[in-house]
Amino acid sequence: SPGALRRAGNEEFRRGQYGLAAEHYSRALALLEAAGDAAAEERSVLLANRAACHLKDGACSLCVADCSSALQLVPFGIKPLLRRAAAYEALERYSLAYVDYKTALQVDCSVQAAHDGVNRMTKALLEKDGANWRQQLPPIPTVPVSAQTRWSTPSAQAPGANTPPATAPQGEQGGNGPLGWAESPGAPKDGTAAGMERARMLKEEGNEFVKKGNHKKAVEKYSESLKLYKECATYTNRALCYLALKQYKEAAQDCTEALKLDPKNVKALYRRAQALKELKDYKSSIADLKSLLKTEPKNTAALRLLQELNRA
Repeated sequence: SPGALRRAGNEEFRRGQYGLAAEHYSRALALLEAAGDAAAEERSVLLANRAACHLKDGACSLCVADCSSALQLVPFGIKPLLRRAAAYEALERYSLAYVDYKTALQVDCSVQAAHDGVNRMTKALLEKDGANWRQQLPPIPTVPVSAQTRWSTPSAQAPGANTPPATAPQGEQGGNGPLGWAESPGAPKDGTAAGMERARMLKEEGNEFVKKGNHKKAVEKYSESLKLYKECATYTNRALCYLALKQYKEAAQDCTEALKLDPKNVKALYRRAQALKELKDYKSSIADLKSLLKTEPKNTAALRLLQELNRA
């Protein structure tokens, strides 16, 4: 089975038998070809694994080809991005490597290898193309919020607080999205970058506490994070915790702050509507749901809450 072949491949890879590992992955891929799109995720992993074998064996162009196929199946996968970047770097195609390392950082900004890669490529490109090296770069793709691991909002919910459907984070894209800073040519000085990195780690710790159902601890982490960097998603996450802790005034306040940063944010509108309902401010709650439904007319959670309020 493809699964067994993949495990066998992983075993050979650990032993340093990269050629044999690649054969196992190729056989698993051949079995999955028939399954087509249904197996996209699995095929993407196998291609990224086979790419790692090629990289170890110095077959950089084969590595690039497999990573590109993996990324077509599942866009913005962190492993194929990093492996393709390493292959481009070995092929001395520094601007392409730079773009992949930068993209990987958007997906997960805690990956040290990507930070190091960006620094190495910046140096190399400065030497190669001079001070205007940025002008020669291919465009850097914008990673959609749904593909950002570090920015992901915890899925743990308080009972009854059914969050808007998976499309919710749409409002978090756009100019002042969480990653707006990453691409400005005058990227922030180390101080602010380090502050943002710390803010992000704290937010992540908060997310972990939410998953464990520890909303009090999560609030502490989000609050520390917000001292360093005011980010929309951190406010909406903390609002979620305040709802769970029945601190409705605080929840509403956090959503208001989030909406200053992103006026159409679906989560902020939905969670503020929930808080206002509990505070018996039905009129404002209905107003929030109506603005949310302008952005997402089919948002089932919002429609359901609106029905309840109209009956109330």
